[in-house]
Order: sequence, then C-alpha cells, then structure tokens
Amino acid sequence: MRLSRRRLIGSLAAAPLLTACDRLTYSEGFREGLRAAEGLTMRAQRLVMDRGALAREFGAADISPVFRSNGTRRPGSQSYADHSARGFADWRLAVDGLVARPLSLSMAQIRGLPARTQITRHDCVEGWSAIGRWTGVPLRLLLEGAGVSTRARYIVFHCADDYGPVRYYESIDMVDALHPQTILAWALNGAPLPIENGAPLRLRVERQLGYKHAKYVERIEAVAGLAAIGGGRGGYWEDSNDYEWYAGI
Repeated sequence: MRLSRRRLIGSLAAAPLLTACDRLTYSEGFREGLRAAEGLTMRAQRLVMDRGALAREFGAADISPVFRSNGTRRPGSQSYADHSARGFADWRLAVDGLVARPLSLSMAQIRGLPARTQITRHDCVEGWSAIGRWTGVPLRLLLEGAGVSTRARYIVFHCADDYGPVRYYESIDMVDALHPQTILAWALNGAPLPIENGAPLRLRVERQLGYKHAKYVERIEAVAGLAAIGGGRGGYWEDSNDYEWYAGI
C-alpha cells in the first residue's frame, strides 16, 4: 500500500512517542509514580464514599445464565484432586497471623456459621461481567471469632492454585475485610460452588475488580504490612504484572 506524504510524516512523528511510551512502561520510576497515584485514588474514594456503602445488589431475574470462569479452572496438585474427590469433606480453612485464637475450620463448620446471600455483579479487568447469587460466611465473623488484633492492617488470602513456583495470594485492607458484603462464598446460584469458580471457598469482595476475589482459599492471615508477602505489593498479579493493589469500583 502506498503511503501519502501526510501519513508518512505522521507515522515518523509518532514513532518516537511510541518508543518513549514503551520505555516508560519499563521504567521503575514511572511505575512508582503510577503506584503513588493509586494510593491517592484509594484515599480519595474512601474520603467521598461511605466506607459501609453497599455494592449494588440485583434480583433473581438478573442472574447470568452462565457465570464465566477465569484464571485457574482447577488446581493441578494431587492434594486438591484428593479433596475434590471427597467432596472437600476434609478441607480446612486456617485463620491465623495477628489473631488471639487461631482457627482451623472444616467445611461443615463453615457452612454451619451464619451466612449471607447476595446477588451481585462480577466485573473482570478483561472487560466482561456476570451476575451471580453468592452464599457464604461474612469474613467479619471469622475475624471476630479468631480475635483479630488491632495491629492487623491487612488480610491476606493464601490459595490452592499454583502459578508456576508460587501459589496464588491476594490481600485487602481492614476496611474491605469488615465490609458487610465481603464473604467467603461456598455456594453459587443455590448450589455448591463449582470447581472452576473456586470450590470449596472463594472470596467475594464486591467493591473491587474480579482479580481481587481469590479462589480456592485455604488460609487467611492477618498482617500488619505487606512487605513480606510475595514481592511486597500484596497480590500475585500486583507482583508479577504490576496490577494495581487497590481495584475499587
């Protein structure tokens, strides 16, 4: 295809800009600037919004016919395969870290705790969304039961799905941890949580994007800071792909 003089000049003029943008992407100083802006965004949102404000809840007629799976669809370890074959009867959730009474709960015990059901929309960073009915135990009840310390500023979720040499991990601060819609879900649309959607337990933190909703949760850890968690930014995608730690919507 023959280029016009105007298009050729425009292409040549744009090339240095694209190269500069590419260099910025790999510049640690530029990324640090973006991270600082992320902190400002979070503080601004928290300033103007009620910390207890609820994400929108929908009616049964709004539930998506298929709730799409994303990320890991089935952890590959033999341990997880054994648990799934037994219907997760022996799965245990640990709650530890900065707590007075570390917990180790079976799925039967978790299902026996007071539950919350909510119909909410899941918004993925990839641009798709789906609405589902989630049932699970409010995270606040687990933290209160364990006697979480006032020194704890973050809650870290350790998961069973492997990403290369590491297992998936994610974190939220205490504002979101204690929010009434933050639950550990064990059911989706009135049935046990499917494996591809995170069985037997997944986090639902309804005011954040989907990558924060950790699946296959096996341990909850209360910590004072995130520096010792993974690469120090509080989550697998945050450390490996420079995702924002705060994904509030």
